[in-house]
Amino acid sequence: MYTLSPDEKTTPVMAYTQNMLVRGDVVTRQNVRVSVWLRTEGAPEYIHFLKPQIVLMTTNPVRAVTYNEMYLPTNQVICFHLSPPGKDPMDYDETEKNRVMHPVSILVGSFVVNGGLRVSSQVDFTTSIASYARIPWLSVYDSKISNPSLAQMGEIPVPLLLVRPAQVSYNLTA
Repeated sequence: MYTLSPDEKTTPVMAYTQNMLVRGDVVTRQNVRVSVWLRTEGAPEYIHFLKPQIVLMTTNPVRAVTYNEMYLPTNQVICFHLSPPGKDPMDYDETEKNRVMHPVSILVGSFVVNGGLRVSSQVDFTTSIASYARIPWLSVYDSKISNPSLAQMGEIPVPLLLVRPAQVSYNLTA
């Protein structure tokens, strides 16, 4: 089993790929703000999980497996967030002018994320998402995550999550 060094910590997170959901503790340096970690220069090539619980969406019925440790290639991750009830401060200034929260439903593999995107009030949504395609990670706020194939999962409330904008689909909501 892995032994943490004095400058490391573990944080419970959830990571979504095209065909699985991983919930476990990630190993990071003490000073890392894990909710936005993958957007930073210090993002790893592989995310190191301790005690991961993995839901495999490729089996019928859906199957769960558990390991002691796992290294997940970061480039396979489509969505990432702190496990509830974990919470970090938001990554935007609420008083920022010319920005609005736009409700959206985002498809992440077989998962549905209903939340909000901070967009410019000066351009339409199509223009906004076109600009998102050029960035590696996009923040989504005040979300609820569900999966139609896993009704027993219910809705997971997540105040702040990251998605890969070029690997998800956006659906406008009221």
